[in-house]
Amino acid sequence: MDVDGEELTAQETALYDRQIRVWGADAQRRLSKAHVLVYGMKGTVAEFCKNIVLAGVGSLTLIDDRVATAEAFSSNFLIPPYENVYSGKTLAQLCCDSLKDFNPMVRVSVEKGHLSTFDVEFFAKFDVVVVSCCSLSAKKLVNEKCRTLSKRVAFYTVDCRDSCGEIFVDLQHYKYSKKKLDETVECNLQYPTFVEAISVPWRALQLRMSKLYFAMRVIEKYEEAEGRRVGEVSIADLPGVLKLKRELCTTQSLSESHVPDTLLERLVTNTTEFPPVCAIIGGILGQEVIKAISGKGDPIKNFFFFDALDGKGIIEDISDSNGGR
Repeated sequence: MDVDGEELTAQETALYDRQIRVWGADAQRRLSKAHVLVYGMKGTVAEFCKNIVLAGVGSLTLIDDRVATAEAFSSNFLIPPYENVYSGKTLAQLCCDSLKDFNPMVRVSVEKGHLSTFDVEFFAKFDVVVVSCCSLSAKKLVNEKCRTLSKRVAFYTVDCRDSCGEIFVDLQHYKYSKKKLDETVECNLQYPTFVEAISVPWRALQLRMSKLYFAMRVIEKYEEAEGRRVGEVSIADLPGVLKLKRELCTTQSLSESHVPDTLLERLVTNTTEFPPVCAIIGGILGQEVIKAISGKGDPIKNFFFFDALDGKGIIEDISDSNGGR
């Protein structure tokens, strides 16, 4: 990510001294000039925002017009657990107020509106766009708008349900460097869009593919088909979800065993986030965004899955040229 600008100030150098020792002054300079947009303030995204604000990102813009409720602070630590404080305020406003206290050198602001209402030029103001709590069609739309721009905008989706989580990454054509023995190696990666990745036929994917990938696609398609908001499914929807799974597996020529009923049942039984998993997924996402901005270190390509049941974090490379790994 080419971020030009002046050198770090003396105040920034003093505040971020430990980080500069880890990833260097150039990486910190790029981070301090980067602009990040986040849509959907749930627990996982709150953890991510906290991480990049503490790391010293240049600016962070939040979008979430939903009015805060008592349920919201069960997984979002940025929301004060007092009704007289959160009553009537949006999630974005409350999170913005809390994040400003973490690092006064980072500009944190709020935008109002839905993803579908913002034009392409709106996204041109940012270097990184992270979306959560949005529909399948909204993910496709924002990714397409980011791709339309002449500048490269890193695009991420993140979703956490119960004790499972998923991150998708699109860095377009990405160049970065990494250390190999005593030399620095320049690397190039070509990323598919979200649509291209999820359009790869299931039968073309490797047999050991993460089962969570298939389960998330089933839930995603069910919510879209039924006109539900993200996270609105419940145990009452399980028969419909299982029916859709069977239909998709038949269409995709995939054995139904690759999408366990028990996993789908977990995802619809408890759609709220599990705070410890929020911390893990939010930490991974923060790490990946810092990599993308600094241009240092191997980034995820292009899906990351985590399931607390087995404690495994799995990276899957899903594209037309690669059936997953």
